[in-house]
Order: sequence, then C-alpha cells, then structure tokens
Amino acid sequence: MSITSFSFLCFFAAVLFVYYIIPKKAQWGYLLAVSFVYFMSFAEVADGGWYVVFYPMAAVFVVYLAARLMDRTKEQKKRKSALICAVVFCVGLLCTLKFFRLPLLAPLGISFYTLTLLGYLFDVYYEIGSVQRNYGKLLLFTCYFPTMVSGPVVKYQEMEGQLFAGHKLDYRRVTFGMQRMVWGFFKKLVISERMAVIANEIFDHYGNYEGFAIWVGAFAFTFQLYTDFAGCMDIVLGISECFGIVLPENFNAPFLAANISEYWRRWHMTLGVWLREYLFYPLLRTKFFMQLPKKLRDKVGKKRAKQLTTFLAMFVLWFTIGYWHGGSWNFIIGSGLLHWAYIVFGELAEPLFAKMRFFFRVRTDSRGFLWLQRIRTFVLVMFGLVFFRNASVMDAVRMFGRGFSTFNPQIFVDGTLFSFGLDWVECTVLLVSLLLFEWVTIQQQKGWLRERLEKKPLIVRWIVLYALLFYVILLGQYGPGYSASEFIYQNFKV
Repeated sequence: MSITSFSFLCFFAAVLFVYYIIPKKAQWGYLLAVSFVYFMSFAEVADGGWYVVFYPMAAVFVVYLAARLMDRTKEQKKRKSALICAVVFCVGLLCTLKFFRLPLLAPLGISFYTLTLLGYLFDVYYEIGSVQRNYGKLLLFTCYFPTMVSGPVVKYQEMEGQLFAGHKLDYRRVTFGMQRMVWGFFKKLVISERMAVIANEIFDHYGNYEGFAIWVGAFAFTFQLYTDFAGCMDIVLGISECFGIVLPENFNAPFLAANISEYWRRWHMTLGVWLREYLFYPLLRTKFFMQLPKKLRDKVGKKRAKQLTTFLAMFVLWFTIGYWHGGSWNFIIGSGLLHWAYIVFGELAEPLFAKMRFFFRVRTDSRGFLWLQRIRTFVLVMFGLVFFRNASVMDAVRMFGRGFSTFNPQIFVDGTLFSFGLDWVECTVLLVSLLLFEWVTIQQQKGWLRERLEKKPLIVRWIVLYALLFYVILLGQYGPGYSASEFIYQNFKV
C-alpha cells in the first residue's frame, strides 16, 4: 500500500478519525496495531507472507532484553556482552535479509528500524538515554508506520514524550500536516514522475545518446531522486504531524549547498547525524585511531598526521554509507567513496584555491560566487548519481565516456528534448513546476511558508491551497490503472 495510493489515503483518513475519538491513553496502542496492519499490507503485496512480522518483533525483543540487562547491572563486562550480542543479532539479520540475497523477504524498512534500534541501544549503553520497560512501546518506537517507508531515522529521546502521550485534536496542527502532505504529493507526482520518464529513457538506453543528452538524463535523475525522497519525507512528516507527533527534518534544500560537506549536512540529515554520533566519533575514539597520529607524526608532521587520521576514519564512514545504500560497487562509489574523495581533495587543495581566489581578486562574499559554488556542488553530486543509477560501475564509466564524446548544445533548441519521452506540453508543465519548486525552496530559507501563509486573509489561504491541490490532481502523473509507484529511495534502503 504505497503512501501515494488512493487506498492509503482512505486508510489514513480512517485511522486519523478513530485516533481522535478513542481515549488518549489508548492512542499509542492503537498506533502500534495500525503500524502492523500497514506492515502486513506490504508483506501481502510482496508475496512475502505474514511471517515477516516476526523479523522486527524479534529484533526489538533482543534489544529490549539487552537494554533491560544493561540497565540492571553496573558490571561493565556484562553490559558490553549484552550490547555486542544485540548488535550482532540486529546487524546479522539485516545483512542476511538485505545484502546476502538469501531467499527470504527483507521486511519493510529493515535498514531504518535497524538503525533506530541500534541508536537506542547505544544510548542506553552510554547512559545518555532512558530505558523503555514496556516491550510494546519499544515496538511502536521502532515500527511507527509513517517512518517505515524511508525514515527519518529517529532517536528515542526525541520520540518518547510524543509517541506515548495522549493527543487532543489540534485543528492548526492537522491543517499544517495536510498542507505538507499536499506539497509532498506535488514533488512526487508532478515533478519526480515526469523526471523519471526522461531519466529512465536515457539511462536505460544510454548507448543511443551522447554529449549533452547524457547530462540531461543525469540532471533528470538527480531531481527525480531528490523530489521523490524529499516528497516522501514531506508526506511522512505531514502524516505524523496530523497525529500530533513531530518527526525530525530530513532535508534542508541540499541543492543550495556551496560544497559537498554542506550538501550532506542538508541531505538525509537524520542518517548523517546517526552515522556521525554512532560510527564516526566512536571510531576516532578507538585505540587504533587514538594512537595513529603519534605513529605518523615523525613522518608527516603533527598537523598532517591528525588530518590523515581523520581522512582514514572518513573513508570508513563513506564506505559504510555507500554499502548501506545497496552493497554493490556502484552504490559504494556513487554515494560513498566519490564523495569522500571530493571532501579530501577539497581540504588538501584549499590553500591553492585560496591563492587563486586572491590572485584573480574573487569576491567570495558575492552572490555570483555563491551560485557558482552551488552549481559546482550540484554537478559533483550529479556525477556521483550516474554511478548510483547505473547497474554497474562499467556502465557508469561508459555513460561518462558518451557524455564527453561530443559537443552538441543544439539539442536544447532543435526539438531533441521532446524525444526523451515527454512532449512539449509535458515539458512545459515540468519546467513551470520546477520554477515553482525552486521559488518555494528559496523562500523556505526565510522561514516556513505555511506560517507566513497563515497570516494572510482566509480567502488568500484557500485560493493558494486549493490551487496547489488541484494542480497536483490535474497534473500529477498517474497513467492507466495507476497505483503510485513506490518511492525509489525505498528500493535502496528496504
């Protein structure tokens, strides 16, 4: 049951109605039951069978026992043993079902609920988070249905006070939630689905194209992925807001980033926070990484030794990010090691870049320079996504070769653009939608538009909201017998 399908909207409406008429103390249990109904709906569609429900239940049960044991004892050896056993079980289950390709169905959202559970477990171990003594509540925290498709990755401390507390109907919050859902549908159905037509045509038949046509496909996939994933997050956060539960933001206009490091602080933000707190920083605190600068100091100097140690830890981090996205080298390079190389090269070459900026008297505080940085960052991200989208590294290399094989800017004026699957009407709708999307994105940097819209007269608010709603209804990509396609990012992080 895709969250863009009509059946899901009916499901959500019924769930929301019942949620606010039952006693507040029963709401968390109701959400748990609803989450498993939603979970099972995906199992049926995938022909996985009802038994997949036992995977998350087993993982949560093991973590529940380990956390209770760590809470009851101060003996470090026992605490560490409990932590290791639970981590091995959860990671082993994830790898078995997702990466080793055994004939078992990887349950919905296994990557996300595994990270959520491990974060909770580490917080308990380091005594920076409370212990949940109710197995059902821990199960709800792990399997809360809006977050099961593509996250965000949540922390127990952020959710404890919201998930298990009763919520009364708040008209403003429900309205805001539904507004955000409509904006998510706009990104997914109007922009992403159209970009998918162009991206699929060029990536699936790249041997038929060359020069700028290749980069049109890369551009289309970059925006397809972003509007798909960000649209999913808007819908998810909007659904949760209707229940009175605020989830953490996962995107903050990543294509306005001036460099790759900033891009990753804006893209999939909750995953980045998780990896920094539970992988990168603990890695730097290990004995090996603490001693490495001392071993390198005599050979390369104190400053460089510290820098090389950080780069090595970053290598582990970015390899993990790439592997988590799919486990094959196109993902490891496209969303991992290539970005590591960008950051390392940027830091090493910064003294040279600074001299060049001084020599050419570049005004680094100018708007033009900022936009040049943003365009450069977007192009570097797009290059990585060429690896990410292709079936193999060699396919990506061949596609790059065709992209640089000829100079043919005439395709932008001779009608070639209309041969990629969208006619001139569809291309016009896409262009107008992209301009609207970019305008809203830039305006959002000044504060949430819905708060600003709330201050406008009632007639203005209704005109804007109904205009967007009917824009999505009339111009969304549906097709014959349409059932909204699954969000593409979910396929990389089941």
